[in-house]
Amino acid sequence: MSATAEGNDLGFVYRTLKNGSVEVTHHGRWAATLRGRDASEFLARVDGGSPEAAQQLMARLTGNYRRGNERQARQHPRNR
Repeated sequence: MSATAEGNDLGFVYRTLKNGSVEVTHHGRWAATLRGRDASEFLARVDGGSPEAAQQLMARLTGNYRRGNERQARQHPRNR
């Protein structure tokens, strides 16, 4: 099973393996593997939500997401 979002696609795809673990890829490259309780919790959250929410969840799990403060940090006197 795999999932991608159509409108808000961040490039994440997951697939469930035979042993119950979940493999997450980002633009075709491996990003994370979830096993055991983490995998089952992930699947429970993804199955009930929207594709956009699944993309955001995968981004947070892999640590690949913007934090919203990039513009502020660029304008900080320390970074000029």
